[in-house]
Amino acid sequence: MENITASEIAGFGVGTLLLCATIAAPRVDSFISASQRSSLGMCRKCGDLKIIACSTCRGVGSVKEGGLIRFSFMDDLYQLLGGDETGVKTIPCTKCGAKGHFRCPNCSKAQ
Repeated sequence: MENITASEIAGFGVGTLLLCATIAAPRVDSFISASQRSSLGMCRKCGDLKIIACSTCRGVGSVKEGGLIRFSFMDDLYQLLGGDETGVKTIPCTKCGAKGHFRCPNCSKAQ
C-alpha cells in the first residue's frame, strides 16, 4: 500500500465509521427505547405488553429447517413479494415452543 493518498485514507476512515455505526445501531435503539419506556412509567423490557418476542424465531414460532446459519436471499425475497410456497421447510422453534413469544421476566416478577 504505497502511494496512498489522503482522500483514500479519509475514505477508509469514513467507511470504518459507517460500519461501526451500522453494527451499533440496534443497541443504541434498544437503549433509547428502554429509557423512553421507563420515563413513561412502562416496563423497560416489554413496554407493558407483558410478552417479548423470541430471539431465535423473531416472533414467528418457526425457523427454517437449515437452522440459523442457513441464508437464502432468493427465498426471502420471494416470500417478501408475496410468494406462498418457497420449498424451504420450516420446523417449530424449540426455544419458545413454537409460540413466538415469552412472558416478560420483569412483569412476571411483579405479579
